[in-house]
Amino acid sequence: MLFLPELTLLGAGLVLFFLSLGQPSSSRVKTVATTLAAITLIASLLCLKSEGTLFYSAYKVDLYSQIFKVLIALGTCVILIFSAGDSGVKQKTQSEYYLFLFMSVLGLMMLVSSVELLAIFISLELSSFAVYIMVPMRKDAQNNGTHIEAGIKYLLFGVMATGLMLFGMSYIYGLTGTTQLPLIAERLAPLYTQPAAIIAIALTLAGFFYKLALFPLHFWVPDVYEGASNETTAFIAAIPKLAAVAILIRVVNLISVDGQVIVNLLMVCALASMFYGNLSALVQKDVKRLLGFSGISHAGFVLVGLLTFDSIGFATAIYYITGYLFMNLACFLVICRVSENGKNVVIEDFTGLYNRAPLLSLTLVIGLFGLGGIPPFVGFTGKFMLLLGAFNKGYYILVILAAFNTAIAIYYYLSIVRLTFCTDPLTKDKMTTSLPTRGLAIFLMVVIVVMGIFPSTFISMASQSVKLLM
Repeated sequence: MLFLPELTLLGAGLVLFFLSLGQPSSSRVKTVATTLAAITLIASLLCLKSEGTLFYSAYKVDLYSQIFKVLIALGTCVILIFSAGDSGVKQKTQSEYYLFLFMSVLGLMMLVSSVELLAIFISLELSSFAVYIMVPMRKDAQNNGTHIEAGIKYLLFGVMATGLMLFGMSYIYGLTGTTQLPLIAERLAPLYTQPAAIIAIALTLAGFFYKLALFPLHFWVPDVYEGASNETTAFIAAIPKLAAVAILIRVVNLISVDGQVIVNLLMVCALASMFYGNLSALVQKDVKRLLGFSGISHAGFVLVGLLTFDSIGFATAIYYITGYLFMNLACFLVICRVSENGKNVVIEDFTGLYNRAPLLSLTLVIGLFGLGGIPPFVGFTGKFMLLLGAFNKGYYILVILAAFNTAIAIYYYLSIVRLTFCTDPLTKDKMTTSLPTRGLAIFLMVVIVVMGIFPSTFISMASQSVKLLM
């Protein structure tokens, strides 16, 4: 039972591999992939309370890791359902596309349970290289080759981040003589002020900053978001960030407030991510690029929670990234449905959308209001709790600047809302939505509202899981 979700994903990959040997129809491939994702979600739920260690204590299964596995499986399942009618991926490679998607999910699930440096590295690379291959598989409907360029940029930035991370891990091993995270935390404690320890931690964090799209490892985001297909971008924008936060919490837990240089470094990265992401998003026309820059700023908010170095701050970061998952999926659901033939969507494409598709418009607005931090949605509650925790720790300047960034973000989110509801549509043709799409839209809206109004249940579970790490 400890390895059941991962074994399920391996089985799913095997099924898709055999499927790729033939020439199955697009609908059949998507049906099989969605079914396998649902089975993985069920397996993850069954193992939610499993506890134990595997592979000579390099792999830890507990409530903390299992919560993230359920969220990863749920997010993947949602993406596969709402992208069922999307034609953004080349038809002849769809079996391979979903094979790599499931292998990436496998790597992410392994990452959240890894408590040893080499296990972390292998899991991170498994999840990353699969996505590197997924990005160029986009159907080139616009004949501009941006998907090839995006794939190359994603790979090159990923290799650079991996090199930095490995260099940092080698320093950590040299300083502590072990690759086990619990032992590293114990042996690294007296060395926080040493330059070698500071360099080791900073370089190691680079690999996780890349996954979370944090400054200064964020430069790949806009081009990859724009160049990848809509469903691939939805996956990259939401699912890997869950695993990145999970492993970041494990690594940041190695540090204490005594390591003031590292704390200051994290604070600078958080603020730089917020300002760069929000100011760049102000001038974007492509919706996926806008959400990409928005994601950079949200990563900065997540880092604010980690700077508290306590269980409540970590739990709030988990709560926030979970809310971000659902808010992002709500936006991408609408993007996939509005997009024609898998093309990119620009802001003007939402003009008068309310008159053509009221449910999709409402889903988009709730997702954007949540991302903007407007009450009573989960984005507001999450940001309020993150900033309150930072304020209680004395990070007054950080809190003020973060609140200022929230105001900047509201501007470009509301500009989309204005076009959606306050302008006449370019065409009077009504959009039809399938029953699964309507069901998902309602589900995502309900989750975003309920998590915002009643956060205590999830915060309590997250706190309980984080205390296992402290």
